[in-house]
Amino acid sequence: MNSGSGLDLRTAMLLIVGGFATYIAFLHPAVGIALLVGISVVTLLHLLLKQ
Repeated sequence: MNSGSGLDLRTAMLLIVGGFATYIAFLHPAVGIALLVGISVVTLLHLLLKQ
């Protein structure tokens, strides 16, 4: 799909969502902790199911 030199759509989406989550965590630390736990669980599941 991509010819090689640009950002992949998945990478761009992860950067946007990560930036938004960081912004929310900076403004509201309690929400940031919940986001961190949720993102950690999803990442762990993604890595475990990928293998």
